Amino acid sequence: MLSREEIHHLILTAVALSIFIILRVFIRKVTKRYTIKEHLNEYRAQLVGKSIDIFMFIFLLLAIFAIWGVNSKDLFVVMSSVFAIIGVGLFAQWSILSNITSGVILFFSFPFKIGDFIKIHDKDFPIEAQIQDIKAFHILLRTTEGEVLTYPNNMLLQKGITIVVPEKEEEKEFHD
Repeated sequence: MLSREEIHHLILTAVALSIFIILRVFIRKVTKRYTIKEHLNEYRAQLVGKSIDIFMFIFLLLAIFAIWGVNSKDLFVVMSSVFAIIGVGLFAQWSILSNITSGVILFFSFPFKIGDFIKIHDKDFPIEAQIQDIKAFHILLRTTEGEVLTYPNNMLLQKGITIVVPEKEEEKEFHD
């Protein structure tokens, strides 16, 4: 037989799970609506949704730990150990986290889209190419010579970018 305290913890856990599910559905709908409104790539919306899901799941776990009264000192020891291990791994691979974050920023700021011709202003390696695909970690570019380049998302935020508008579109915009 469950004690009154355990029933209380179960109810609070169910409430936390319900809030998590409701927020997840709401955020997915808002992201989908935003994607449709701004004519963005569905794949990019799914990547952003997955990133948000991970952060929400971490908060859900913390809420459940708090509900069940996990000793904060014990939790702190476990979490600091886990973060130390993850930190060492991520420090060695900091660019992965940087590229994911940049991918999310590019999704919401969408300065360019698939099919655009861009110039990347890099004094050592200037690039002029068409965007073929935008992924979580990198962007695929096709040069006029037919080469396919992989360019990290975090570098796109660090370099100057010019979107090259074809002459016919420039004339159309000028006359409108």
